[in-house]
Amino acid sequence: MHGSRIAAIGHYQPARVLTNEDLAGMVDTSDEWIRTRVGIHTRHIAGPDEPVDELAAHAAAKALAAAGLGPADIDLVLVATSTAIDRSPNTAARVAARLGIPGPAAMDINVVCAGFTHALATADHTIRAGAATRALVIGAEKMTDVADWSDRSTCVLVGDGAGAAVVEGCASEQEPGIGPVLWGSVPEMGHTVRIEGTPPRFAQEGQSVYRWATTRLPAIARQACERTGIAPEDLAGVVLHQANLRIIEPLAEKIGAVNAVIARDVTESGNTSAASIPLALSKLVEQGALPTGAPVLLFGFGGNLSYAGQVIHCP
Repeated sequence: MHGSRIAAIGHYQPARVLTNEDLAGMVDTSDEWIRTRVGIHTRHIAGPDEPVDELAAHAAAKALAAAGLGPADIDLVLVATSTAIDRSPNTAARVAARLGIPGPAAMDINVVCAGFTHALATADHTIRAGAATRALVIGAEKMTDVADWSDRSTCVLVGDGAGAAVVEGCASEQEPGIGPVLWGSVPEMGHTVRIEGTPPRFAQEGQSVYRWATTRLPAIARQACERTGIAPEDLAGVVLHQANLRIIEPLAEKIGAVNAVIARDVTESGNTSAASIPLALSKLVEQGALPTGAPVLLFGFGGNLSYAGQVIHCP
């Protein structure tokens, strides 16, 4: 195959919604404090009987249905997650079992908030190499499992959910629908975003992350556009990791995507880490906010101070 494309996308969020007012009854905070600092109004919370693989399987089933495909059409399952409790079977294998996918390669990818764009690039490379024909690429997180509910600087951020894409090879006459990835990391600053300990807990150095994201990442995101041969002003959409509205808006502005629809799903979903990009993209597609085939920049960043971005054609 000379390239691949996203054939369809889907998302899933748990039914329970946690509002800022709810949080104000749990920790020293307020609706005004949260909206002013991070722009979040609500987030979805999974119950104790809703593991990460269940969230992932719901989103994947929707993507398969949207593509008009069945489980037997998939031969690669990649799940980007950093919050699965169990090590083995991995989340991808459990998703395959839930959906009845026969004999796929099944791998988890842990690059935290940049996990989905890393996984999407991995699927693209695998299909180009002829090692797979169709892949399910899923970002799924249960961030509330790793939240410190006594820390108002982080617990107000997190939410749970999943998004999934069906990725397939392009025919020889088709233009590839997933552009070259630009990825990397800043390992010496990995301590600024952490999920560590027993039990694991999410913590971050918020100001360090904010400065890095708003000063270093715009040029990197523009390079991702250049690799596809598209100017930022020609983008129809920009879907950044939904970390914090105070990061998303200045970063999108500095990229120069002046004509693009900017995903702001963080306001209603919170920070869902690896799930945030496919979740936000799926909602924009569902709402008809992005036309089929339009160029959209996906750009993940955060944990490990890793980043990965590529321009796709909207499914």
